[in-house]
Amino acid sequence: MSEQQSAPEQQAAEKSQGGTGGTYKVVLFELENFQGRKAELTAECKDLGELGFEKVGSVLVESGPWLGFERQGCAGEQFILEKGEYPRWDTWSNSQASYTIMSLCPLQVDSAEHKLLLFENAGFAGRKMEIVDDDVPSLWAHGFQDRVASVKALNGTWVAYMYPGYRGRQFVFQHGEYKHWNDWEAALPQIQSVRRVRDMQWHKKGCFTLPAMPAPPTAPSSS
Repeated sequence: MSEQQSAPEQQAAEKSQGGTGGTYKVVLFELENFQGRKAELTAECKDLGELGFEKVGSVLVESGPWLGFERQGCAGEQFILEKGEYPRWDTWSNSQASYTIMSLCPLQVDSAEHKLLLFENAGFAGRKMEIVDDDVPSLWAHGFQDRVASVKALNGTWVAYMYPGYRGRQFVFQHGEYKHWNDWEAALPQIQSVRRVRDMQWHKKGCFTLPAMPAPPTAPSSS
């Protein structure tokens, strides 16, 4: 999903954004497709209403990553915003539950390495799955049909999704222990896909590469 980086490239990228001492910049637009009122942020904003925003229609992340929230005070549903363009709300969320961002904060990526432990039951009990430097679009093949009740994020920053294929509500796991699904503000112990959040400064459009659109059919030439 991303190009492999040499150690010097990795260090240079981490210095340029993300991690300690990194720089962050995001541009918010009131309307879709980068139109209307706009504001630039380089630090946390707990209430976009103070900047005159009733809603955010599109987002341009010049350096990040950032974590957006549906409510003021960095609360409510979360949205990962890596380097790239987000011309409308459904490019940063497909949960169908929230249509707005009202606060943002820079998201630290503490390590180029990633290690995550998932547990079937609360308190780090039951079946366990270890994920090292990989993205998992579906946990079903590993015996986790939908239940993840506790998590240990040992290295890196991760984002989990309620449904396979990185769909549904997002939950961010930074370095630490999460003994119960309430610790990541979930109503249910349901996670079905996880991926790494990486410093995307060296990528043109962030983490994912959009599939190429098929060429339109050509009309037959007249003889």
